[in-house]
Amino acid sequence: MEVALNRQGRWHVGLPLGDITHLPQLSGGLPGPGPEGNLLYVIWRKMHLFRSCSYQIQLEGQAGGTPRIQGIRWTPLPDSEPALMSSHNLKQVSSNKIQKAGRLLAAHLVITYPDLIRDHKHHLRLYRQCCSGKELVDALLNAGLSVHTRSQALGLCQVLMDEGVLAHVRQESYFQDRDAQFFRFVALEPGAGDHDGEELLEALALLSQLGPTALLTTILRKPPGHRTDEELALIFEELLHIKAVAHLSNSVKRELAAVLLFESHAKAGTVLFSQGDKGTSWYIVWKGSVNVVTHDKGLVSTLHEGDDFGQLALVNDAPRAATIILREDNCHFLRVDKRDFNRILKDVEANTLRLKEHGKVVLILEKNSQSGTSSHLPGTPGSSRYTVMAGTPEKILDYLLETMRSDSTLSDPVDTFLGDFLLTHNVFMPTPQLCRVLLEHFHAEPSDGPEHDKAAYVLSKRQKILWLVNQWVMLYGRLLQAESSALAFLQNLSDCVAPDTRLGPVLREQLQDHRRNRVLENGSSHTLSPKLQVRNAVDWFASQEEPFLNSSYTIRAQDRIAYDIYRPEYSCLLTVLPVNAPVQEVLASLADNPGWSKEWILVKVNSAGDKEVLPMESVGVFTSLGLNERLFAASLQELHTLAPHPEQLGPTAGSCDSLDFISSKDLSNQITEHDWNLFKSIHQVELIYSIFGPQKFPSATTANLERFLRRFNELQFWVTTELCLCPDVIKRALLLRKFIKLAAHLKDQKNLNSFFAVMFGLGHSSVSRLSRTWEKLPHKTRKLYSSLERMLDPSWNHRVYRLAMAKLTPPIIPFMPLLLKDMTFIHEGNRTLVENLVNFEKLRMMAKAVRLVHRCRSHPNLPLSPLRSRPQHLLEEARAMRASTCSEQSLSTRSPAATWAYIQHLRVIDNQKKLLQLSRDIES
Repeated sequence: MEVALNRQGRWHVGLPLGDITHLPQLSGGLPGPGPEGNLLYVIWRKMHLFRSCSYQIQLEGQAGGTPRIQGIRWTPLPDSEPALMSSHNLKQVSSNKIQKAGRLLAAHLVITYPDLIRDHKHHLRLYRQCCSGKELVDALLNAGLSVHTRSQALGLCQVLMDEGVLAHVRQESYFQDRDAQFFRFVALEPGAGDHDGEELLEALALLSQLGPTALLTTILRKPPGHRTDEELALIFEELLHIKAVAHLSNSVKRELAAVLLFESHAKAGTVLFSQGDKGTSWYIVWKGSVNVVTHDKGLVSTLHEGDDFGQLALVNDAPRAATIILREDNCHFLRVDKRDFNRILKDVEANTLRLKEHGKVVLILEKNSQSGTSSHLPGTPGSSRYTVMAGTPEKILDYLLETMRSDSTLSDPVDTFLGDFLLTHNVFMPTPQLCRVLLEHFHAEPSDGPEHDKAAYVLSKRQKILWLVNQWVMLYGRLLQAESSALAFLQNLSDCVAPDTRLGPVLREQLQDHRRNRVLENGSSHTLSPKLQVRNAVDWFASQEEPFLNSSYTIRAQDRIAYDIYRPEYSCLLTVLPVNAPVQEVLASLADNPGWSKEWILVKVNSAGDKEVLPMESVGVFTSLGLNERLFAASLQELHTLAPHPEQLGPTAGSCDSLDFISSKDLSNQITEHDWNLFKSIHQVELIYSIFGPQKFPSATTANLERFLRRFNELQFWVTTELCLCPDVIKRALLLRKFIKLAAHLKDQKNLNSFFAVMFGLGHSSVSRLSRTWEKLPHKTRKLYSSLERMLDPSWNHRVYRLAMAKLTPPIIPFMPLLLKDMTFIHEGNRTLVENLVNFEKLRMMAKAVRLVHRCRSHPNLPLSPLRSRPQHLLEEARAMRASTCSEQSLSTRSPAATWAYIQHLRVIDNQKKLLQLSRDIES
């Protein structure tokens, strides 16, 4: 798996093409031969496979083209299962494993609390040998098993009920946390007292992973009127990650959460409804897939998780236009019935306020009972609050200035309007336009009313403008110095404010608060600069450099960097150009070199020899290079002679001997220190620039983000390369063990980006096939790897990872590819302009995703680093995991400086074909 940026400026997970020979035969559970057969073999060869999983792959794209995975579902296999199994056998094995884990947990509770299971009398009726739901939840919370919330305990209990370990005395399907609801354990694990605590914690980890999904399914099975506020909040959070409703506002999603119904069907081939039937419901595919079939065309399309169908018949009050047939077993759907669907549409219209000027809508507001992210409508009494849904750029800014509180901040958790606007304003209101409009507002005065009221209004509005500009400068900082319009505006504004006896002191106080809060706003570890000396003008940039603009790490748009351009005979031409220099300028800068020709073209060549001719208008081509890619200048006649430079092929010998002298913990510390510096160098708005692409922001740079993504690929292939270049099976097993421990330490240190990279490297097909190496791992290390692998579960939109992230406290280095995927999902699922108005609801969702970066960096320092004190681990792990990861000596015999230099210049092989051949050479 490799993360890359395509020419359109969109991030995607690439599966590079290569040799597809000598592929293993696919067993049951994967799609058989057919139109997708050739693509499937390519993907089987390329994709990251967990050693203990069975896969179902969902493809999109045309046959013969580069394959893209639309969806991958995997299910854990038992430790003893060496190969992929049929879907029927896999389901049985997985269920047996869950049942065994549940019975083990149940037996532990019965032994720990002997009085838990007893006779209960309720309403003159005796229930023998059972416990109440509340007693069982209390027991789980008090048993010291890392079950911390009642919601978590409810999920565990629902899993036990779904698997038949726990049963309601009246055979009800749902677990309830009540004194008057009684449950029995159906069967306990024999000899439970003989199991060690390690096995119990492993069972608890498995059940905890399944608990949230089981709990959510149970909530959805309830009648809508029986759901609590907490349960509605859980459904709402799920809807935030479903593609079918991405274009809907949050208020509509909340209404949907209250009416959604759960529907499931067990057998493939079941007809959900037929063409011509009356439309009664709207469906969302929550699990599985369906085929769309019409009478005249046959199979029209296949819908997968997150897709929806049936809406058209409800909107038009028309018969069904197609037949929906289940494509696989055990499909789950979220359903909205016609009555609720029509009511929500009416409610949306009733709660929508459209403001018009000259007969045209200029601002769309939506009443929102939720107080967050909204503002009072000016001139209207009461507690109603309104959220901006869409509008013209000028009216959105007008409304912000009217409703903005004087203490609003970029990171305000309640009212995010200011932060949403500043993070995304360049999408709809470029900096020159923003400066012009703000200056107009600053000088504008009302024409009517008493002089006292007019003066108070002008003063209040100007104070708000100063505060908004203050927050704007705080967010963008030195990036604004590259824009002449921003500098001119700030100078003009300071000239107007400095002599004003009312506004001057206000601005000075704001700038001092600006410096004091800089640490909190941007996560800087630097000390504050001396007090700003305000004389006749205001220096907006007097405070210390923004933390992301670290001189040793950050790349700025105006920086000049060295471009290494190769000729076909491998001579290197060096030229120094701006980061965003277009290809045409790069080629023109080579004119002084011997043999230069106007006919030269710039070609990107990777280690496999694939060539890509870069368009003349492309920018930032050097910083966007992938692993082991080089730029070549050549004529069209020389194009076919281009071959990878020898350095691109990667190392011929591994560094296993050097790694022997570095403990996995110290290696993790050094990697995390380096990653933290790279992560801090990324400005939040780079993510916005990246998603909208260079066509929208040609002068902006995303070089820091691209470098961070390239680091992810580098670590992944480093792990794979080192294992494939280690010829001795004993040393290779030791190295594999070190990398597994490295992954555990990275997770402990909350460096989740590198954790995923290392785990993907260990799961690479050239490593997963090394069966003799894996067999030599100690049992404890294999169990550790299995527990770490659960975090990578992509099902239910990476629910395991998202739940883990929600529990962590900063500082954190998040899994950046998934964040970019979420933002791309929002961008492509929602139009930026709706009826010639800015779709601010879309921009609000994107700003919320970007704020995750701010939250992860809200702590100034990364606590676990080789240069700072190392407190105890902040993540609670199973005792077995802690014992495994800490057993290695933490003192390295290699100097920290040498280790630091090593991890910053990793040499890797990224040629898939070569890695697979090396893997076959060491274990044929």
